[in-house]
Amino acid sequence: MFEPREKIALFIDGANLYAASRALAFDIDYKKLLVAFQGRGNLVRAYYYTALIEDQEYSSIRPLVDWLDYNGYRVVTKPAKEFTDQLGRRRIKGNMDIELAVDAMELAETIEHFVIFSGDGDFRSLVEALQRKGRKVSVVSTLATQPPMIADDLRRQADTFIELRTLQPEIARSQAEREARLARRSEGEADRRDDGDA
Repeated sequence: MFEPREKIALFIDGANLYAASRALAFDIDYKKLLVAFQGRGNLVRAYYYTALIEDQEYSSIRPLVDWLDYNGYRVVTKPAKEFTDQLGRRRIKGNMDIELAVDAMELAETIEHFVIFSGDGDFRSLVEALQRKGRKVSVVSTLATQPPMIADDLRRQADTFIELRTLQPEIARSQAEREARLARRSEGEADRRDDGDA
């Protein structure tokens, strides 16, 4: 699947990967993820794509984005759009497909193996375009959920499908780390509630 000397780039659809790992009940340790793919070949780039709500005083994803930015990832963000659906529920939309596709095509002359962390069927055309340029494309997502989180046409188009659950032993945050992070998050939320009462 991977050749030791091939140039690899990771393209992580942040929202999609987060949803898949949550559905499989584990948190991703992004430092371990980098190490896992550095061991598979010559890792040239690791991109992480996410939309951010700009007007929020605190965003739960901001610490992750800052950490990734300082620790080997190229973080690509854009403001999320907030809207109300037909049922009156607040929804957030922040699709990063175009940004990911443009970055991948710009690297098509340099990178030999593209690893896309997403199950979004919209990426099928990107995978096909990269393959026409003679590039290998692996897609990381999961079939282990109901319904599966990878579009069938994307899985068929990819050179290799990597089941996220099989990477779990290499890239999962330990249970102790996960519990500590959840405790910090709930403390932070309590602090923000207390600040709002003042």
